[in-house]
Amino acid sequence: MNATTSKNATPVTVIGLGLMGAALASALLDRGHPTTVWNRSPQKAEPLAARGARVAATPEEAVAASGLVLACVLDYDALRAVLEPVAEAGGLTGKSLVNLTSGAPEQAEEMARWAASHGAEYLDGGIMTTPPGVGSPEMMFLYSGSEAVFEAHRSTLAALGDPLHLGTEPGLASLYDSALLGLMWATFTGWLHGTALVTSQGTSAEDYTRVALRWLNGAVNVFLSTYAPQVDAGKYPGDDATVDVQIAAIEHLIHAAEARGIDNSLPELLKSTMERTAAAGHGQDSYGSVIEVLRGTSRK
Repeated sequence: MNATTSKNATPVTVIGLGLMGAALASALLDRGHPTTVWNRSPQKAEPLAARGARVAATPEEAVAASGLVLACVLDYDALRAVLEPVAEAGGLTGKSLVNLTSGAPEQAEEMARWAASHGAEYLDGGIMTTPPGVGSPEMMFLYSGSEAVFEAHRSTLAALGDPLHLGTEPGLASLYDSALLGLMWATFTGWLHGTALVTSQGTSAEDYTRVALRWLNGAVNVFLSTYAPQVDAGKYPGDDATVDVQIAAIEHLIHAAEARGIDNSLPELLKSTMERTAAAGHGQDSYGSVIEVLRGTSRK
């Protein structure tokens, strides 16, 4: 269903119409924003045009159409290649450029400097969902860089998902994005290892997952909230469960998995990291002290 364009809705330009870029444009149309789109392959714009999007013939035309420009392309080099001619012609002056292209924090910082040199205000972003999740208020979109741009366009950015401004350093969104993806993959793999273990006894993955989610939302949530201030303070009182206790506990997981033919690469890696933490003098400290080994620091 096509959304009715609101007279008060901010016009937006979307550069790049891959799966994610198209989802961004679609969410903006759903919320009634006049949306201009551009893509190197024009045929990708056709479904959006059918819903009321304006299709620009060139990047110059696309950028000129809106004060707010969202970009989501292959990488930062591709974005520079698209926008360089626009910038050289003065087309970025006064624009708010929100870059949702994936990259490294250092690339975001360089892009911010480049945008500023061409008169644009810059906001870097991290999309914490896949294309089907775009538009859901439950999905986070991380931003860093110009706070003025964020505040001016917060309501428009909310059309994409829950907007969270992390700070004025342009690379923060990318840094958080990478860190959160690491957390996701570790969680996924830990869940799959546990699922393989439990389903070897005939339990369904859905039954196990119901219990796992209760554990994550309850006790594990508490653990993380307990360890975070310890990490900030650099002190790790072992008054809940020490690293030495965790090493003994993970042996039970490794034994149970081995007995059932489950690959133990992940728990063996975790055990090795715990043992290095204990060897560095943190055996009687909390699990939060593992960060000292990850950082390459220790008491010795």
